[in-house]
Amino acid sequence: MSTEERLKLIWDFRGPDAHKIALHHEIHLKEYATAQTLNTPITGTQQVTEDHSIAFLVVDREAMKPVRDALKPHRGQLFT
Repeated sequence: MSTEERLKLIWDFRGPDAHKIALHHEIHLKEYATAQTLNTPITGTQQVTEDHSIAFLVVDREAMKPVRDALKPHRGQLFT
């Protein structure tokens, strides 16, 4: 894995189908990461509450701006 600083880009989904939508969004994040040959991307989902889930993509800091501009995440944070 890269020793470079990594960022977690996050998409929020709310409502009764939030987790199902987050799981589907993760499929597209994986496809994008493969198509763009991102360096060791990490994708996943997390159910925050019954009506709030997230999908995320972890990327190297250098890849963040092009990914952010293309995919428009709702927010981001440092990945530890």
